Amino acid sequence: MKNSLLILPFLLFFYITALADNTKSYKLPDLRVQFLEASQNSKAGKEFHKLMSDYEDNNPVVLAYKAVSEAIMAKHVWNPYMKMKHLQRSSEIFEQAVQLNASNPEIRFLRFTVEHYVPRYLNMSKNLEDDKAKIIAGLERHPKSGLSNDMARDIRDFMLTKDHCTEQEKRKIKSIPI
Repeated sequence: MKNSLLILPFLLFFYITALADNTKSYKLPDLRVQFLEASQNSKAGKEFHKLMSDYEDNNPVVLAYKAVSEAIMAKHVWNPYMKMKHLQRSSEIFEQAVQLNASNPEIRFLRFTVEHYVPRYLNMSKNLEDDKAKIIAGLERHPKSGLSNDMARDIRDFMLTKDHCTEQEKRKIKSIPI
């Protein structure tokens, strides 16, 4: 009995430590905000990457945010070798996320944004047309696509800017009620 009482404090310490390590939040509304901040700020980008590099589950949308965190790091490092390493890792994680849920418009949107801004000569933008089609289909299915109204509006607004879509696709997207 005396030996059991000596072990009790150690067990409590390990239990509390295990709970403390499990406090990281991978809630989608939080990740969306962190992603936007990380894409614009180097310090936030590194913090977002650190958070996401610890993620080990298989939620496909969270995996897509993990993939985008790798791409953000490619933006924030100066070494060309490390840029490529982060982009390749991003591509691998995106493939895993898409395999888990190929029709999710948020996953496709995140990959589209990364591939759209990767220089074409790197030959890492092979999914743009397929992703764009899935994004538009997801917007057309809204609200049954699983996107929140805010996320659907953000995606629509992004797709309507610059050269992301043809004029015909832009007309189609503008006609979608969100």
